[in-house]
Amino acid sequence: MTETNVVELGRLIPFSIDGDPYETADISQRAADLLVLAGRNPAAFDLGEIEGKDRPRTRKYRDDELVEIHKDARFVSIRQSAPVA
Repeated sequence: MTETNVVELGRLIPFSIDGDPYETADISQRAADLLVLAGRNPAAFDLGEIEGKDRPRTRKYRDDELVEIHKDARFVSIRQSAPVA
């Protein structure tokens, strides 16, 4: 069964943001909306997705970009800037 079929059946897709678990039936959401869901301000944070297992890399999304959420996707919030001491 494909993810598209799962959504059509009304089942929730599990994913995480910063290690916290979430579920959705909507496989396409704006990056800014996912940041708000995780309690992050899109003006201060970007959304990244950790891809791969052996040599993971992070894909960064623009706030207005549609993100395709797949089962067990791992997202992280990335601070846009931080003060340096």
